[in-house]
Amino acid sequence: MASEDLPANGHGGPADPKVHLRRTLRAARKAYVAGLTEAEREQQQAALVRHLARHLPRGRIAGYRAVGSEIAVDSLLRSLLLPRVVADAALEFCDDGGRRLRPAVVLLPLLAVDRCGTRLGQGGGHYDRTLAVLRTAGRVLAVGCAWDVQLVDVLPSDDWDEPLDALATPSQWLTFPLRRPMPPQ
Repeated sequence: MASEDLPANGHGGPADPKVHLRRTLRAARKAYVAGLTEAEREQQQAALVRHLARHLPRGRIAGYRAVGSEIAVDSLLRSLLLPRVVADAALEFCDDGGRRLRPAVVLLPLLAVDRCGTRLGQGGGHYDRTLAVLRTAGRVLAVGCAWDVQLVDVLPSDDWDEPLDALATPSQWLTFPLRRPMPPQ
């Protein structure tokens, strides 16, 4: 079953406003991508990858394998560290040989992102927990990867939500203001 079809499981249960929002945004993303031809989808994904190549700093980059209607960064997969869930529901990032490595950059899939860098994910909290841990140990750049339609004006935010530092879409690269002190490198 694709993550698109899984029920949203917001931290606050069924009364959590994010539960309905996730369902709505997941359906909107799915409909948008369904309306693209294969050539349009590939062109937009290639444009996003060009933004990433132009703006990402050197260093280890953690990515993801796109599921369902998520925008793909597959052309970068040869050089990306890929995530796997560990016991505390955080993620660790591994290279092709299975070695666990600390990334300098984390590319994140999402359902939506607002103009302040608030990311709405699937609801499991994996990336929020992981970014919190990585950020206490040093600087890490969190970059959301999205279709242009996934950028919205405002999203609800909880205390545990880790904001994005930047967003890459097929048409733009956005950076977000620093909203918390960064630990020294």
